[in-house]
Amino acid sequence: MARLLVNENVPLSSVKILRDNGFDILLKSDNSPGLNDEDVLRLAREQTRTLITFDRDYGELVFRCKLLCPPAIIYLRFDPDNPLETAAILQMFFSRAEDDIHGYFFALDRDGVRKRPLPAET
Repeated sequence: MARLLVNENVPLSSVKILRDNGFDILLKSDNSPGLNDEDVLRLAREQTRTLITFDRDYGELVFRCKLLCPPAIIYLRFDPDNPLETAAILQMFFSRAEDDIHGYFFALDRDGVRKRPLPAET
């Protein structure tokens, strides 16, 4: 099952559902409150966790600013209709994703997924 670092903007009820379904989740708000975005990327990288967030700034940090990337980033591009919708969309994504999502930036919305390779380390 996927190892995830979940940003503080993901509803806690969705986090609970994902945990109950076997996902290994580290919550940014529980373990590192107040951490800036660059440090969140570093933490996800150091702990080999996929970052899940509603914050679009992470795309800019890895693609424009060339900061080192975690194994994968999942950017959620929708406003949840209810707190449980995020878990449902993520569960669907992981059930349909290839075996290895590492090395990619995913943008998820209700209509589908866009996938882009993360920048290679130099």
